[in-house]
Amino acid sequence: MKKVLALVIALTMTLNFVSAQKKVSILGDSYSTYSGHVYPAANLCFYRDKSKFPNDVHDVRKTWWWLLNEKMGYVMVKNNSYSGATICNTGYGKNDYSDRSFVTRMTNIGEPDILFIFGGTNDCWAKSPLGEYMYEGWTKKDLYKFRPAFCYLLHNLKTKHPNMKIINICNSDLDGEYNSSMAVICKHYGVTNVQLKSIDKQYNHPSIVGMEQICKQLMENLEHNITKQHN
Repeated sequence: MKKVLALVIALTMTLNFVSAQKKVSILGDSYSTYSGHVYPAANLCFYRDKSKFPNDVHDVRKTWWWLLNEKMGYVMVKNNSYSGATICNTGYGKNDYSDRSFVTRMTNIGEPDILFIFGGTNDCWAKSPLGEYMYEGWTKKDLYKFRPAFCYLLHNLKTKHPNMKIINICNSDLDGEYNSSMAVICKHYGVTNVQLKSIDKQYNHPSIVGMEQICKQLMENLEHNITKQHN
């Protein structure tokens, strides 16, 4: 009888732990990719086991999101990251990136408790047009500009996933206008915005050290928000 009771208690504790685990998804670019760990699987990846690029991240367990999930006990729902993707529909060489943009892929994130958005880097590098802050009335043409597209992205995510917490991550060492624009738009929509600082990079992408720094800075932000909520 005691063994049965102990088993029931252990099973209950396990089920409670599983149900308490936060489910997370990522909407990202190359910084969040790893071959074999993105969805859809056809998404282009920068990081892989045997990469041709001079970067020392050759193990998925060294990525910022793997480290974060491990430390925080999160469960991944979908990692919809695509190397080279812009938030808006204008990509490199002014090409149409609507097949991979964040505003296109935002419909494929599952139903997570937390969504990490990690983009803006390619918009900056590709010099996608900034456009104006625009909080309603978007047309297809507007989504080819960075600010209207990011507003559209957050508006739709907040509308379709009202109970989902959104955390936006801004890369370090970017042109200030892109990062500052995301900060302004996040404030408008009540979205947590994390500005990364001094991230170590190789070939313009986070190294093993850089991935650890991203994880650490995100954890500090998460812990700060939790403490703030309980004060």
